[in-house]
Amino acid sequence: MQDFDLHAPRGANKRKRIVGRGQGSGRGTTAGKGNKGQQSRSGGKTYLGFEGGQMPLYRRLARRGFSNYPFKTVYQVINVCDIEKHFEDGATVDADSLKAAGLVKGRNLLVKILGDGKLTKKINCKISALSVSAREKIVKAGGTVKGVAGASESAPAETDKEI
Repeated sequence: MQDFDLHAPRGANKRKRIVGRGQGSGRGTTAGKGNKGQQSRSGGKTYLGFEGGQMPLYRRLARRGFSNYPFKTVYQVINVCDIEKHFEDGATVDADSLKAAGLVKGRNLLVKILGDGKLTKKINCKISALSVSAREKIVKAGGTVKGVAGASESAPAETDKEI
């Protein structure tokens, strides 16, 4: 068995530079911060968007209207072909089973199923939202749809709101 001499390469471990410890240290007086100015002072930091005292861009621009962006509803999208791969015939597909199968992540379990791909298995769907084509494929395969706003037991209703 060989003995290995393990050590860091030259220059990997550098000594910490100690500043402000007198003229003889080479880093005394201004401690490497140059002379005067905001950056040489303690606490001399600037905020994001600071333009040296000039009125910042985000304050120069007019701000009008209302944005619904912070309140938008975000769905995690699953396709019918993913359900075909990961679930058995007669299985119940809901947010928890999708999370257990590794198809959705996170705590926000709003899921929308889209109709991309083929579905041959009969599944019971209890989900937040469905596309019209996904609903048709699930019903055609003999499955049921529950839990969608205004959904009937199995047949797609014309009054259902697409989310």
